Amino acid sequence: MPTTSFHTELAVPVAGGSLTVAVAGPREPGAAPVVLGLHGITGSHRAFAVVARHLVARDITVLVPDLRGRGASASLPGPYGLDTHVADMLATLDYWGAQRAVFAGHSMGAYVATRLAAAHPGRCAAAVLIDGGLSPRLAMYTDPDVVLETVLGPALARLRMTFASQEEYRDFWRRHPAFAHHWNADIADYVDYDLVGPPGELRSRVNEIAVRADGRDQFDGTAVWAALAAVPRPVVLVRAPRGLADEPCPLLSEALVEQAKRAVPGMEDLLIDDTNHYLLVFGAREATTVADVIARVTLAG
Repeated sequence: MPTTSFHTELAVPVAGGSLTVAVAGPREPGAAPVVLGLHGITGSHRAFAVVARHLVARDITVLVPDLRGRGASASLPGPYGLDTHVADMLATLDYWGAQRAVFAGHSMGAYVATRLAAAHPGRCAAAVLIDGGLSPRLAMYTDPDVVLETVLGPALARLRMTFASQEEYRDFWRRHPAFAHHWNADIADYVDYDLVGPPGELRSRVNEIAVRADGRDQFDGTAVWAALAAVPRPVVLVRAPRGLADEPCPLLSEALVEQAKRAVPGMEDLLIDDTNHYLLVFGAREATTVADVIARVTLAG
């Protein structure tokens, strides 16, 4: 079993109920610098377990919410979307008493990070965008739901499936191209945490309505690029050369990255070789590098 660094789960009051936020590292507010970790569109706080483990060793407090509609926050009602996540994250920082934090977002979490930093620049000590936060501008009349199905089709289909047992769900994930040759205890823990329901009818607890609302916001190129340009420096982009299904096409194209460098002068760009979108946070080598980047900008401030 993985050795988790999360020792506490907060119940942060937000619109409609309580947001579950996992805490790793120094336990007292104000005792250490804070990193706010933001997971992907169908993820949970367990996606940051490996990165958090390394940050804890540097005496950094890590707050990682189950974003609204995911994990133990799955039952929170709408409205969903990135602006709602911004309000939830501001409530999380206020609850902990963190005036400033480093925002570290993986995949969709990077879009939340940029939107939060743009809306509340005084709360952002630095931003680390992990294979996310950049969006192509869709042609007029393009349906973002169609784009979402193209990009996240298998992930969306999984949300409608049922599984007979925990082991069947693990087997489903073991066949995922991103994990097929890299399965480890942290991935198993992440998968197990996602599973709910009665025996024989287990399912992912991710709310598909929330996923679709957040996905539409991710493809709002005008809003995405406006937020990115407004993020206070330093900004670090960490990316993988392979995509969601370990395909050779990266999630962030070179054209998008070059556009981001023009929009954010001085942005640091780090390509981690020989890896994919998911392994950036689940792979031992990759997560160590990601944590090193986060720790560097956190302790520099």
